[in-house]
Amino acid sequence: MGAAARSALASAGRAANEAVSLVVFVLLDALEVLLCVVYKVADYVAEGAWRPCYCSRSAPAAAAAGATGKIVVSERGGSKVVSMLSSTKLHLEDISDTLYERPSVLACAAASASASGSGSGASKRRPAGVAVHSAIVQMLRGKIGVGGGKHRPYPSPRWSDCHCANCNPADTGRLFVHVEAPQGGVGGGAAPEEDVLFIHGFISSSGFWTETVLPHVSPSARSRRRLFAVDLLGFGRSPKPADSLYTLREHVEMIERSVIERHGVRSFHIVAHSLGSILALALAVKYPAAVRSLTLVAPPYFPVPRGEVGTQYVLRTVAPRRVWPPIAFGASVACWYEHLSRTVSIVLCKHHRLWELAFRVFTLYRVRTYLMDGFFCHTHIASWHTLHNIICGSAGKIDKCLEVVRDQLTCDVTVYHGGDDELLPVQCSHAVKAKVPRAQVRVIDGKDHVTIVVGRQKDLARELEEIWDRRR
Repeated sequence: MGAAARSALASAGRAANEAVSLVVFVLLDALEVLLCVVYKVADYVAEGAWRPCYCSRSAPAAAAAGATGKIVVSERGGSKVVSMLSSTKLHLEDISDTLYERPSVLACAAASASASGSGSGASKRRPAGVAVHSAIVQMLRGKIGVGGGKHRPYPSPRWSDCHCANCNPADTGRLFVHVEAPQGGVGGGAAPEEDVLFIHGFISSSGFWTETVLPHVSPSARSRRRLFAVDLLGFGRSPKPADSLYTLREHVEMIERSVIERHGVRSFHIVAHSLGSILALALAVKYPAAVRSLTLVAPPYFPVPRGEVGTQYVLRTVAPRRVWPPIAFGASVACWYEHLSRTVSIVLCKHHRLWELAFRVFTLYRVRTYLMDGFFCHTHIASWHTLHNIICGSAGKIDKCLEVVRDQLTCDVTVYHGGDDELLPVQCSHAVKAKVPRAQVRVIDGKDHVTIVVGRQKDLARELEEIWDRRR
């Protein structure tokens, strides 16, 4: 087949993908409207309150935070006052507008046609100030008990969440942390020279590291270091508060409280996968003198073109609303459809123990299920808000973090990426290199978003030890 024929075939394939995608996602838009009504009724019956959702087309509210610690919200001529959550120091700027600004496929097509017709492709200007959807306001009011019975706090767990002990730990103030200390290093032994913090990615858990890399860390490396692997807020065996907005600030503060402060961490290396790379950068910026090395695996970094709204650009890039490849379809359903993704969460996460048992029986108990444990052990509120507020909402923050790492930190920066990663392209890691020239990028051929770690854990453990030893 000649080059011209291959090009024509590829063009035809792209056109077919776009046509089928348009039909499929228009149908999903309609299904989302129906599910919105279904869940409002179900929440009212099960929880005794109408729960807000982000698919509402009502205009966002304009908000301002005053020095008194109050959030003053004006919406449709009225005003409300919501107390600032001092326990988490929640800032409204941490909330991504992609939570409530996700236009339908037809709306996007009409806007694109209008922009083309006017000869201007510039993004719509946003009003000054902070935009806050009414659902966020109601969630905050319910959390702090403002408004009497009108704004009932969310029960935790909710009716649509799993109620097992693993998903609902007794200690709700700290993350679950897997700790491996040098023998004799706890309770009277010599203190470790330094520590290593492992951070997993989206809909995963500490098992992503404890079942792969940590068992292959050499005795010599273990004798000098403590190894920490966390379950992030809302995932694995960590707390999953139904009234949290799972912002970058909340995730970082929970890591600080559960690892750095609780265990007296002073000098540490960070190893992070995917979404965890964003948290790793935030920690590095907050503790520039303590971080010895920074290892990012498949970081979700998308430089935003001039004139684009960063959050919306990342949303469209990560979730392009295409049916092919399948991973793009899955990401699109997870990112664009609040109620459809909640349905998936109910089917998979609420009944995760049944699915895990079925998988073990089907494989005759020969396959370890740690990836399934991480994939299933979360709630829809946790995954939905983390996805938008961390990956999409951090579009501009990553640039600033990388600039600080480049200009103010001296630690080694190493970036790994799978050459066959279809979820986050290799260009993400090359973009990190462009921002931080001293970063070393290692592209591993034949590996994807997961197998960049799983399946090459022995090699990665050895390479990590070499990185750690360079900073001794």
